[in-house]
Amino acid sequence: MSKRIQIPTQQETAYQAMLGLEHYLAGTTLATALKELIKIRASMLNNCAYCIQMHTTEALKLGEDPQRLFALAAWPESPLFSSAERAVLAMTDEVTQIGEAGLSDATYQEVLEHLGEKALAEAIMQVVVINAWNRIAVACQMIH
Repeated sequence: MSKRIQIPTQQETAYQAMLGLEHYLAGTTLATALKELIKIRASMLNNCAYCIQMHTTEALKLGEDPQRLFALAAWPESPLFSSAERAVLAMTDEVTQIGEAGLSDATYQEVLEHLGEKALAEAIMQVVVINAWNRIAVACQMIH
């Protein structure tokens, strides 16, 4: 691989703005474990090894069961996730792959029922932000 640019040095102000979003999301009411599941799942869909490594390591530090992390790649087939987590993971998949069919009404309503409006908005923002980080890491070929 050839060496690619580093966004923090080439676009410092934009990078700091991204960090600002990340710091904001860290303080939201959405459960930290759920935030990490969102980050890992979106990173899997985006083939972002850098972010998968970072967020699985963080999830393990937070006490996440390794079996759930192994199953995350095939979460619809796994009994290890709660109905709320399954709804959020479905939303994560749909928003990450937004160009395929958008966020379905059924998934939106299911997440809304489990989380309420505030946490739904937080979850959507978490998906949006990790997708942005994935694109930076993949485009710049960041190594974990």
